[in-house]
Amino acid sequence: MGKIKFGTDGWRAIIAKDFTTGNVARIAQGTAEWALQQEDAPAVVLGHDCRFGGELFAETVAKVLCMNKIKVYMASTFVTAPMISMGTLNTSSTMGVFITASHNPPLYNGYKLKGSYGGPLLDLQILEVEKMIPGSYHETLDNIRLEDLQKKGQLETIDLETMYCEYLEKKFDLDAIRNSRMNFAFDAMYGSGQNVMRRLFPGIMLLHCERQPLFNGIPPEPLAKNLKAFSEAIRQAGDIDCGLAVDGDADRTALMNRQGDYIDSHHVILLLIYYLHKIKKMKGKVATGFSSSVKIKELCEAFNIPLDIVKIGFKHICGLMLEEEVLVGGEESGGIAVAGHIPERDGIFNGLLIWEAMVKTGKTLNELINEVYSITGRFAFERADLTIDPEDKERIVTNCKNNAYDRFGDYKVQRTENLDGYKYYFSDSQWLMIRPSGTEPVLRTYAEGTTREEALDILKAGYQTIMRQ
Repeated sequence: MGKIKFGTDGWRAIIAKDFTTGNVARIAQGTAEWALQQEDAPAVVLGHDCRFGGELFAETVAKVLCMNKIKVYMASTFVTAPMISMGTLNTSSTMGVFITASHNPPLYNGYKLKGSYGGPLLDLQILEVEKMIPGSYHETLDNIRLEDLQKKGQLETIDLETMYCEYLEKKFDLDAIRNSRMNFAFDAMYGSGQNVMRRLFPGIMLLHCERQPLFNGIPPEPLAKNLKAFSEAIRQAGDIDCGLAVDGDADRTALMNRQGDYIDSHHVILLLIYYLHKIKKMKGKVATGFSSSVKIKELCEAFNIPLDIVKIGFKHICGLMLEEEVLVGGEESGGIAVAGHIPERDGIFNGLLIWEAMVKTGKTLNELINEVYSITGRFAFERADLTIDPEDKERIVTNCKNNAYDRFGDYKVQRTENLDGYKYYFSDSQWLMIRPSGTEPVLRTYAEGTTREEALDILKAGYQTIMRQ
């Protein structure tokens, strides 16, 4: 393939089509050249998740980096995105490299870059790496043995999982959660967060906590449509107070209540703001992505908390966290970071905060949500990812750019915003957003209303309009 471009969060491609050892070696070479410009003796933390070929691609990266005289700390087993970020920070490494396609379908793998500060590499730095990626890679790697690199001291294995688990033990009163009268459940979606929760909470209900590189045919993205088995398991159990689900690399969060109802990321963000500010009395602003609920703004105004709305992509929130005091930074996708932790999305950490909030207050998840609703009012959010012909996708985006839509069915557009995608407001609490994906061949549509039925109706009206006009 030609030029390699990073999307919203890393580079992703279909395994054996574009995601090959040759192209991974190219990116690793660009990564090495960039790292060598940052420090005289750079070091890189390296790991992979549970996807097909993770070990092979990570070994390819390790060999290329070591050939460039870069010290490599390589994870001893599959790991999560937060583990790579934390390991990068704790080892004072120049950067982290993570072989993962996060929530993408099973046929994909990917390449993420982390900064020395323990969060995603920022836009300008990623552009610099991109420019250094060669058009091809011709060095022979087959004769290089990892054992030889270890003997030379160029490669060192590191137990990032234990490092992370010990950190969580210090940050939380896990015994209070373990010994509470509340029951919890966890769905790893066959992803790399499975071992952490098995170690920390061996007695809870664990679902999809084994390695299955094809994810049983379901993309490891914690959306309601992908968590039907988890929802049903909680309903059948009848005594689970809260279920936590994370995506393939465990940096996204979703919850289930006692009834097995899906609790989306917008509610998780609101709950975290409520708990950290109202109950724990912590300070800082809130940062959220362009596609997030308007209720975040309402809660921030009620608490007199400054709010920044940024482009899609957690790296934009991370950039703010490096410069300012951010209490909660979260996106619609479920990627959320909080004060007192690394500037990184962390599905498990955020889930434990919610469990801690329930245990410390003695309140159910629904009771805490109703306390938020007493301030913001009820709302519902829905999203539909449309796989459509490239011609239709281009036509729709062009129509958005040209302000061609002033009505979607019965919903008349009152105002628009185009920070990152195209957002059409029908009232202060009703809106539709259209945005082409940066990593997948789809058009994303989002809607918010006062009820789920209304949000779905807005999505339906949006689809009918853009496909007809």
